[in-house]
Amino acid sequence: MKAERTMHDRPSRQRAAGRGDAADVVDVLFIVLPDSLLLDLAGPAEVFRLANQHLQRLGRPAAFRLSYAGPQTQVVSSVGLGLGPIDPLPRALSQPTWVVLLGRPGDASVVVRHQRAWLQTRDALARLLGPALAQAEPVHRLITVCVGTLLAADAGLIGQRQVTTHHEMLDDLARLAPRAKVLPNRLFVEDGPLLTSAGITAGIDLALHAVDSHCGAAVAQAVARVMVVFSRRGPLDPQASPLLAFRDHLHPALHRVQDAVEAAPGEDWEAEKMASLACVTPRHLGRLFKDQLGTTPREYVELLRATLARQAMVSGAEATAAARTAGFRNERQMHAALRRHAPAQSSRPSS
Repeated sequence: MKAERTMHDRPSRQRAAGRGDAADVVDVLFIVLPDSLLLDLAGPAEVFRLANQHLQRLGRPAAFRLSYAGPQTQVVSSVGLGLGPIDPLPRALSQPTWVVLLGRPGDASVVVRHQRAWLQTRDALARLLGPALAQAEPVHRLITVCVGTLLAADAGLIGQRQVTTHHEMLDDLARLAPRAKVLPNRLFVEDGPLLTSAGITAGIDLALHAVDSHCGAAVAQAVARVMVVFSRRGPLDPQASPLLAFRDHLHPALHRVQDAVEAAPGEDWEAEKMASLACVTPRHLGRLFKDQLGTTPREYVELLRATLARQAMVSGAEATAAARTAGFRNERQMHAALRRHAPAQSSRPSS
């Protein structure tokens, strides 16, 4: 077996998932080790595939080109399903690439086994991404799902960045990356070119976030609808956010209204405008919101804006910019909404 190849030396079979010819097409490279958690691979991969599918339906080129590499050409996944053929680990990345590291079952003493496959991958990642991620404006990104973060730490790719992983591995991550800021109780964390997640289903949330950042919220929302994961979770959400409580229904008309409000929170969302999107009367829309969400259309819009403003300020935005981003007319209106929707009161009201 040849030890290494560049990404563009891969056979055309690996390009089938996306054939975008646009200059901004991204190579998404999944690193597959023995015992890789199957959902850590399949979940994010489906997000990127469905994003390409949606873009092509819109007459736009695919945005992602999926490929799979590892130290072995064939492996057995966590559930016993064989995976392959798998390409060799590349020696260089010739265009913008998101490298995805997957989780493996077991505790740290089992996961971080310095066996041949792990060591080969660790050393290859250090050479491949170490200098690239240290650049002032990196063109590549490193995405980790579950304890894939531990592999990134073992390869010396984390440094002093903020990171997270599966809650059972947080202490182990801190030992492997003593200079990093390990954040507990986070679904995923983005710090520059490094994106780390808590694992399993959080990998889907992280992939949707990555699609949002590259293709826009509308594409990410369309993918979420197809995957029936309407409750898209963000980097600041611990286990649930104020918005998640209002996305656990399957009413397509209400999701259509919610998608529109989230995409343009600053628009004037009068009842008539929202009702027209749902193809119902304003009175019936109010009943649907009460029955399905336990709130009113007006209260929902204000809560969404308050949540977006709070997230913007936690991310470092000034109050004026946060108010504008969230769709408030001014800071005074924003602060009033934040008081009404304090975090302790932001879950779904009882009906």
